[in-house]
Amino acid sequence: MFKYIFKSGSVWYRRGLYGLLWAIVAFSIIITSPQASYGRPWWQILQQGATAIQLSNLSDQQEVNFGQQINQELVKSRKINLSQNQAINQYVKEIGRRLVPYSSRPNIPYTFQVVNDKTVNAFATMGGYVYIHTGLIKIASNEAELASVIGHEMGHIAARHAIKQMRNAALTQGLLGVAGLDQRTLVQLGVQLVYSLPHSRQDELEADQMGLQTIEQAGYAPSAMVSFMKKLMRQGGSTPAFLSSHPATSYRVEQLQAAIDPQTANVGKGLDSQAYQNRIRSIL
Repeated sequence: MFKYIFKSGSVWYRRGLYGLLWAIVAFSIIITSPQASYGRPWWQILQQGATAIQLSNLSDQQEVNFGQQINQELVKSRKINLSQNQAINQYVKEIGRRLVPYSSRPNIPYTFQVVNDKTVNAFATMGGYVYIHTGLIKIASNEAELASVIGHEMGHIAARHAIKQMRNAALTQGLLGVAGLDQRTLVQLGVQLVYSLPHSRQDELEADQMGLQTIEQAGYAPSAMVSFMKKLMRQGGSTPAFLSSHPATSYRVEQLQAAIDPQTANVGKGLDSQAYQNRIRSIL
């Protein structure tokens, strides 16, 4: 068959070559992505693989647009209650904006928001959306510790971890139909992943290291990221949602300590606990 295609002119050559390349790429994704495919037509499986490529190669603008829609759905469905306190929102935005230039993805429009929730948690979705719970803000000892959490979540965004999660979840749940993953399904999947699916071991370690680099370059004392995690480990009781996924927090602390120069661990801004507590008390 291939001999016939090659001898039938440039048009048939291109069509045959493109079709062959499409099939090879799609098949390579399928064999590396665990999924239940028994009894499914081969052409449907190939279509599923091709759609996964599109999902994992979203442009920055597409990612931001989907992040906006996921944010709207989170608010509309009342899964989150965004704080209307302008002072605390402004404070978190100020910290976030100091970090943005030192992120490995400084060119997307980050959105920093405070969630009215007493639990100790923070999360990020696609397109630059970062959410910090009021419970976490209160438990932080200083601004550098709060900045370390924001930096960590920015690390997830910079590495596009949410997109990878969505792709894997869509494949696992069989949500990629013949026509592909429609926009509404993608948004609903993004909402579902906010709380229901923790990041992988590798993703958390990567976000830790990227966040550490970001806050250090922004001038914050790097020791704050370690002190915040150690504090949560000593809290006892249920593990805070921020640390509820693998790997163990103790291992993450070890990895962070190994990456920090002991001589400069406390060099930088944001360690004044009294100044932080005074500011938080005045606005929360």
